[in-house]
Amino acid sequence: MRKITLELDVLRTFVAGVELGSFARAADRLGRSTSAVSAQLKKIEQQLETPVLRKAGRGMALTPAGETLLAYARRLLALNDEAVTALRGATLAGSVRLGMQQDFGEHLLSDVLGRFARAHPQVCIDARVARNVQLLEQITAGQLDLALAWDNGGVTWPHAAALGRLPLRWLAAASEPLLLPQTQTQPGPAPLPLVVLEVPCLMRAAAIDALDRAGIAWRIAFTSTSLSGVWAAVAAGLGVTVRTAVGVPATVRLLPPSALPPLPTIGITLLQAEAQPAPVTQRLRDIVLEAVAPTLAAAGSIPPAWTTQGY
Repeated sequence: MRKITLELDVLRTFVAGVELGSFARAADRLGRSTSAVSAQLKKIEQQLETPVLRKAGRGMALTPAGETLLAYARRLLALNDEAVTALRGATLAGSVRLGMQQDFGEHLLSDVLGRFARAHPQVCIDARVARNVQLLEQITAGQLDLALAWDNGGVTWPHAAALGRLPLRWLAAASEPLLLPQTQTQPGPAPLPLVVLEVPCLMRAAAIDALDRAGIAWRIAFTSTSLSGVWAAVAAGLGVTVRTAVGVPATVRLLPPSALPPLPTIGITLLQAEAQPAPVTQRLRDIVLEAVAPTLAAAGSIPPAWTTQGY
């Protein structure tokens, strides 16, 4: 069987186009013409002898082969970039301060720290996993250089990168039956028990608003100061909660969208304290963006509208 060698430059274009939601935007970012980007994408499909993109309305979407290629391309590019940085003997030194929302901290933080430490062993990272309100306060006060946080929709941050929007979901214990209440005007089971974080909490507010709009009775069954406490209480069957699909433990299950009232989406954003960050902060920012992209995709992130321009 003939060996096929995929070109990393072509893979980089492919990944950039998918993550940006537009191959025209990818061409701008990579400093290429749209015709050159189109040629690269066609080359991939010719090499693999299968389409990686398909038309979807007025835009484009990944084919099953394209989804598989995307996962491998991200891994290949991450390894390539890590190797280049290490072999160049990068001399970055000093320190950088990173904050992450609790949903991302448990599984994403170790990936980010591992990648960064291997490439830049002389840099000290101060990493903090905290609630959203604490991250926003710390980035405002200059106590963090970067923060991966939920977008509360109420404040426009001067140095922020919007990474996408995730659907909010109802969650319940994986092994406990769920008794759904009727509306307040109908007889039925007791009010729906909610497991929530202490106020202020965007997802707590979204859950209560959705239930009130639907006329469903509810009660606060358990309140926690940490997400781990919420997961433990939901797993024990104390009630339901609202989060995204990011970082959901095996002891908790996502309910079907029709099980309870519909919920909105929530934005995820990467905040930085300065418009022109130091090189060490910029490098960590790049690694966070690389690491979070597949996590958001797996959780159903809603990217910018796809466009056929440049393809």
